[in-house]
Amino acid sequence: MPNLGIYLIGLREGLEATLVVSILVAFVVKAGRRDRLPLIWAGVGAAVALSVLFGGLLTYTETTLLKDPADRELFEAITSVLAVVFVTWMIFWMRKVSRKLKGELTAKLAEAITVGGFAVLLMAFLSVVREGIETSLIFYAAAANESGLGPLWALTGGLVTSIVIGVLLYLGAVRVNLGKFFTWTGAILVFVAGGIFKYGVHDFQEAGVLPGLHTHAFDITSWFKPTEWYAELVRGLLNFTPQPTVLETIAWAAYIVPVLLFFLWPAEKTAPKPVASDATPAKETV
Repeated sequence: MPNLGIYLIGLREGLEATLVVSILVAFVVKAGRRDRLPLIWAGVGAAVALSVLFGGLLTYTETTLLKDPADRELFEAITSVLAVVFVTWMIFWMRKVSRKLKGELTAKLAEAITVGGFAVLLMAFLSVVREGIETSLIFYAAAANESGLGPLWALTGGLVTSIVIGVLLYLGAVRVNLGKFFTWTGAILVFVAGGIFKYGVHDFQEAGVLPGLHTHAFDITSWFKPTEWYAELVRGLLNFTPQPTVLETIAWAAYIVPVLLFFLWPAEKTAPKPVASDATPAKETV
């Protein structure tokens, strides 16, 4: 339960990346350009490798390069704030482009095929690496206050689940209302991001950058048992702590309330743009 939020991060980010890859693969297959598939997979593989390397660099920086505990707290605080920015941007970006994602990707891929093989590889790389870098940063920030391999297993479980769902969607074995899926997961991720932001503010207090480390908003440690199922559930989704400071509580509410309201506010409906044709692209010139 404590890693439920991390599982959701892996599921959400992984499904976005899987959908991107499936759109690219489906386009070249329908266009009769299966010879471009190795380039697409090479680009995807490079994006995954860079994302893993980035995650390793974050961990190495904290555990090896930073010797002072205050510097480590400050590093965790900064990465937490960056992760919140990426999560917020991610959920609103997907809400905006979900309906026209296929058209934009296929148009860019058709253009890349006419340019040359390296352009196809680069296009696939850029389409996936953003999701990978986001996942590494968000995972690092979300798992900073956890111990053991639980967070890693939770992230892996989310990614594996997303790949299975993506493959089943590609094969037509299942049908999922992706609009509702991204809306519900986006709303839950707002709470996850709020918890990460709260932890970030607490880390700034631990580092001495912000005041009020020992000024608590409330203290329910006497009856809120961390081992109970309800405590695990609340902490897993909301990153709730039974003895938060006043400042981190204010920061949590100041993020959650406006972002959630803005996210759930009905979006203005616009006329859909023409979707790029899946017809065979022009002959490659390079």
